[in-house]
Amino acid sequence: MKKVRNKIGKYEVGRTIGEGTFAKVKFAKNTDTGDSVAIKVMAKSTILKHRMVEQIKREISIMKIVRHPNIVRLHEVLASKTKIYIILEFVMGGELYDKIAQQGKLSENDSRRYFQQLIDAVAHCHKKGVYHRDLKPENLLLDAFGNLKVSDFGLSALTKQGVDVLHTTCGTPNYVAPEVLGNQGYDGAAADVWSCGVILYVLMAGYLPFEEADLPALYNGINAAEFVCPFWFSAGAKTLIQKILDPNPKTRMKIEEIRKDPWFRRNYVPVRLSEDVEVNLDDVQAVFDDIEDKYVSEKSESTEGGPLIMNAFEMITLSQGLNLSPLFDRRQDYVKRQTRFVSRKPARVIISYIEAATESMGLKVHSRNYKMRLEGVAANNVAQFAVVLEVFEVAPSLFMVDVQKAAGDTLEYHKFYKNLCGKLESIIWRPMEPAPDSGMLRQMTV
Repeated sequence: MKKVRNKIGKYEVGRTIGEGTFAKVKFAKNTDTGDSVAIKVMAKSTILKHRMVEQIKREISIMKIVRHPNIVRLHEVLASKTKIYIILEFVMGGELYDKIAQQGKLSENDSRRYFQQLIDAVAHCHKKGVYHRDLKPENLLLDAFGNLKVSDFGLSALTKQGVDVLHTTCGTPNYVAPEVLGNQGYDGAAADVWSCGVILYVLMAGYLPFEEADLPALYNGINAAEFVCPFWFSAGAKTLIQKILDPNPKTRMKIEEIRKDPWFRRNYVPVRLSEDVEVNLDDVQAVFDDIEDKYVSEKSESTEGGPLIMNAFEMITLSQGLNLSPLFDRRQDYVKRQTRFVSRKPARVIISYIEAATESMGLKVHSRNYKMRLEGVAANNVAQFAVVLEVFEVAPSLFMVDVQKAAGDTLEYHKFYKNLCGKLESIIWRPMEPAPDSGMLRQMTV
C-alpha cells in the first residue's frame, strides 16, 4: 500500500484539492496548532519559464496587504530550492458558484447578505489600491459559517499612488465591464463594481444577465447593457442593479453610493477592522531571491503500491460539513467544478476504464501512478480544456475518483463530467448498493 505524507515546515501535507496550469493547491494541517490550511504549490522552474515572477510576487504581495474578514487570508510564504509555497486560510464551504448551481436563484435576503460582504471586501481592496479584475462566483468562497471570502488575486492590479487608470484586458467575459473590453484604459474601481452588479444579478436570478453563444454578440450586449430583470426582483434590487450595470463608468454607481442605498442597507452590519498594521514585504522578495532557502524542510516517506489512502477527516472536508452523502451520490454532485464518484472495482481497473473512456472523447491522457491529467480543446475551438483525476482508497475495496477542472469553462466541464459518468456507468457504485465494509464508513461519520 502506498502512503505519502509530506512535511513542509510545520505543515503536514495531504491531498490535492485544486489544480491549475501553474499551481497545485494542497490540503494541510499546522502541526503546532492543528488548524487546517491550504497550500498553493508552484515550481520555480515553471514560474521562470513562463516569465511569471512579477505576477506571482504581485499576487502574494496583494494578499498580504488586503487583510479582511471577507478575503481569504495569506498566513505566510515559504520556499524550498525548487518550489514556492503560499500558505492560505482553508475555506471549507466551497465556491459560491456551487451553491448557485445546486439551488438555482438564492433568496433576496441571502443574496443581499453575500452582496454586502462582497462590497465590504472590494471596498477594502480599493482603499489599499488593489483592483481584483476577476470577480465572479467561482472566485468567491464560503466558510463553515456561510460567510463570503474573496479569493484568487492572480489577475489583480496593485496601482501606484495617484494612478488609477488600467490598460490590461482581463477577467471572465460575462462579468467584465464594457470599458475593459474597449481596450482604451479604465478605472479599476468602476470595473470591479460592474462585476459586483453582475454577481448580484446571478445570485438573485440564477442565471447571467449577459449570455450569448458567441463573443461578438456577448460583447454587444454588454456594451449596450442589454439585460432584463426577472419579475421576482424587488423594486429596490432592480433599481440598484440598473444603477450598477450602467455602461458609462463615469455615471455608474460607486461603492460609497451603494453602501447608502436603502435596499443595500437593510440588515447591514459593517465589518469592524482593527487598526491598519504596516505590511512588510521583505519576505516576499526573499522567497524569490534566496534559491537555497533555509526556511523549509521537505520530508517525504513513500513506498510503492496502491493509491493514496484518504482519511476520515479529509473526507469530511470534501463534504462541506459533516454530511457525507454528497461524496457518494453523483446525482447531487455532478454540477460542481470538483466532482467525484465511487467504485468497487480495483484501482488499476478504474484507471484503465477512465483512459479508454476519455480517449474515445478525443482527450489527451497523461497518467502517473493513480493520477491523470486530461487535455483537449474546448467546444469553441479557442480555449484549452483540462481535467485532473485522482483515485483514493476510502475503505478496503472501495475507491473514490476525485475529478477537478484544471482549465476551461465550468459549464463545459459539467458536460464532460456527465458524459464521462455515462461511459463509466458499469463501474460506478451507487449508495443504495451494499458496500464492502459499510460499518467502517459509518464509523468515519461519527
